[in-house]
Amino acid sequence: MNLDRVEAFARIRLLRSPNIGPVSYAQLLRRFGDAASAIEALPDLAARGGRPYRPAPERRIEDEIGAVKRAGARYLFHDSPDYPPLLARTENPPPILVVRGESSVAIRPAVAIVGARNASAAAVKLSRDFGAALAEAGFAIVSGLARGIDGAAHRGALSAGQGGGGTIGVIASGIDIAYPPEHGELQEEIAGSGLLIAERPPGTEPLARHFPSRNRIIAGLASGTLVMEAAPKSGSLITARLAGEAGREVMAIPGSPLDSRSHGCNQLIRDGAVLVQTPDDVIELLSGFDGKPRSTFREASPVFDLVGEELTEEPADIAGLLTTAPVSIDELIRQSGESTAAVQLALLELEIAGRLVRHAAGRVSLAD
Repeated sequence: MNLDRVEAFARIRLLRSPNIGPVSYAQLLRRFGDAASAIEALPDLAARGGRPYRPAPERRIEDEIGAVKRAGARYLFHDSPDYPPLLARTENPPPILVVRGESSVAIRPAVAIVGARNASAAAVKLSRDFGAALAEAGFAIVSGLARGIDGAAHRGALSAGQGGGGTIGVIASGIDIAYPPEHGELQEEIAGSGLLIAERPPGTEPLARHFPSRNRIIAGLASGTLVMEAAPKSGSLITARLAGEAGREVMAIPGSPLDSRSHGCNQLIRDGAVLVQTPDDVIELLSGFDGKPRSTFREASPVFDLVGEELTEEPADIAGLLTTAPVSIDELIRQSGESTAAVQLALLELEIAGRLVRHAAGRVSLAD
């Protein structure tokens, strides 16, 4: 789909407006047909949710577009033909990405390699070797440009050269910011010969709250995620969980029980991830992946589908059913006795008003 400049501008402004996330963005486009009409409706929807509202200023969007151009980047919209197909199949994919590099890399079979920042020398070498071997086999290597395992996986993939599958770096900052700073040269190399992806506007610093969103993109781009050395409560395990919930393969390399950096991987295997020891193990699992993983680490989460659901002008009265504890939308529909469309409209109004928080697996709660 080729967007005209007016609609492209309006879509960016819609997504950058307060309290608009992937779910509300998609629902607003479906309800109003185009982003400009959706923006015009935002104040009324928020008022019905109980709060005043002002969309993102046009000048701020103009400044952002200028910064994207200066960074040598471009926008990739959810319905663009070169939007990553596997990412598009995930629950609530990012509506707009900012990218540098070759979009075709994201169409190739891909494997995510993630792990500890403070990885052992042996694990760093292993990550580099796996990245090179898998890239030589035609897989794009996806990772997050962090220290340790991530950086080594990217470097291994780059060493495979132009004949390899390439590499995709997903960052938690704006496209114009290198983090960690010592990976600035690596980030530029990925943008030059692979693909660099950011979800945030240029100038955004890599804050801790941005990393879970980055992890969901890493997991969503690949048919499988391989974890090498990870602590039990690390971001790498979050990526593995998200991959499992998306119905992708989850793999882990076992390690010594005496090394705390291996505890997360060993726990993954115990919980159903596939134990792998060589790149050939990964190739066997992911070649011709048909969406039915061998790993049983997590069951795929139900994706709440609005396709075919009739729109409504009257929201359900569900405020009394909500608390700060997350509850599934299915449960709200069941308990309220209202239609799916009426419940979704009520949730949309509350979200735009800043009174609702959306969680993974189709759950919602009141904002604290």
